[in-house]
Amino acid sequence: MPIPPATVPLRAPDLTTYDLLAPQLSGGKDSAVMMAVFMDAARVAGVSERVISYHSSLGVLEWGPVVFEGVRYPGVSELASLQSAAFGVPPERHTEVTRTVPGPCGTRMPRSLLTEIAAYGRFPRLGSPFCRTYAKEGVVSMAWTPIVRRLRDELSRPVRILKVMGLRSDESRGRRERPVLQRVLANSARIVDEWLPVKDWPTDAVKEWHADAPVPYSWTYDSRPGAGDWAGTSRCSCSLCMFAAKGDVLLALGRRPRLAALYAEVEQVRGDSFCAGWRITDLLRHAELCGAPDPGVVCQDDGPEFTALEAQVRAALRQEPRRDPLLARSGGRAICDGCA
Repeated sequence: MPIPPATVPLRAPDLTTYDLLAPQLSGGKDSAVMMAVFMDAARVAGVSERVISYHSSLGVLEWGPVVFEGVRYPGVSELASLQSAAFGVPPERHTEVTRTVPGPCGTRMPRSLLTEIAAYGRFPRLGSPFCRTYAKEGVVSMAWTPIVRRLRDELSRPVRILKVMGLRSDESRGRRERPVLQRVLANSARIVDEWLPVKDWPTDAVKEWHADAPVPYSWTYDSRPGAGDWAGTSRCSCSLCMFAAKGDVLLALGRRPRLAALYAEVEQVRGDSFCAGWRITDLLRHAELCGAPDPGVVCQDDGPEFTALEAQVRAALRQEPRRDPLLARSGGRAICDGCA
């Protein structure tokens, strides 16, 4: 579909100078727009065959598929795959990656971000957003390693990689201040640049674009699956994000009560708070006393993957944490007048 002229990126890299073009798809509304803009540019430059798309799966922690009123709505991992295919990337060049640890008999098993938080003893903060490195950027970087080894031998020089992301200025001050194009890594094996082709797209333009998009947006953006009202969460991917707005977290607590209870268990055992201003337990109490948004749909989280997550997190909580929870908030703060 055509790209509005006002939102065409002003500063674009020369795509022909990169050996690997690596868009990172969250499965959210912004990554779909990013993929449309980016793949248009890749086709114009004649380098679309260099594209390999990546999705860093958060497993049970991300928004999964739901069935509502007899209709199935895909989760974000599936949406990331659909976004890649919708704009011309063959299925074999879309890669889903996740953090793993050694399992029994030489196998590998997923290790959840929440397990890492439980083992570490602290939740991520703005000054220490280790979740992004642990569960997303670091996992994709490791996935590049076999490609880098092969191409470096062929090219006899560092491999040039363009990491393409759907971050936008409207999302936060930090993203507003982030350069549209910057070098993020340079060593003897690889040179990695980061490009944000839709950084200046306003949120309203993203929603308008989705009205005729060739791929659906996540059900969690609506008040209930299929409503089409954009009255749900403002972001997707990680269901309970430490950096999300309070309204998003309150809605997520109603939609995923078992997951919320597991986060509260980590809080209670480790002593650190979910974010700097309040705890999951604060918000659960707020919902009980003052009400909470209608979730529209409730995820049962009763499958074997969630059971495995509970076991993994509780095993980590039985061990001493790697860090003391020095970032826990020291004083209470009212969420609203009714629960001061």
